[in-house]
Amino acid sequence: MKPRLQFFSVAPELMEQVRALNQAVEDCGLERSLLHLVKLRASQINGCSFCVDMHSKEAMQDGETQQRVFLVSAWKESPLFSERERAALAYTEAVTLIANAGVPDALYEETRKHFSDEELVKLSVAIGMINVWNRLCVPFHAIHPVEQAKAA
Repeated sequence: MKPRLQFFSVAPELMEQVRALNQAVEDCGLERSLLHLVKLRASQINGCSFCVDMHSKEAMQDGETQQRVFLVSAWKESPLFSERERAALAYTEAVTLIANAGVPDALYEETRKHFSDEELVKLSVAIGMINVWNRLCVPFHAIHPVEQAKAA
């Protein structure tokens, strides 16, 4: 696969605004570990290899365990995630796949048990932000760095 378009160089002014919103999300006060999980799960759903690669690496650089990173895609069956993280991951899936069923009342109410109203807005914007990045990287074929395979 080859990149189709370099969106940063084609629309630099707009991309600076996207970066600014991204920075606001990073600085919003939600736990970095939670943001990593949300970004990773949305990127998995959207099939964004660039973002899955980047956010997996960033999560581990920030102290996340390899096992938890590997199990984000199967979080429902893993005991490794807290109730707050589980609520965020379920909400991430619903918001990312919003056209399928919206955000059901029961899921919304469960999420509110773990997040204040302000945190819920921040979480929603964080999910929207990673979905923006996924919707830029996937259609324009952003290519993740390729690491050399280890010799057998």
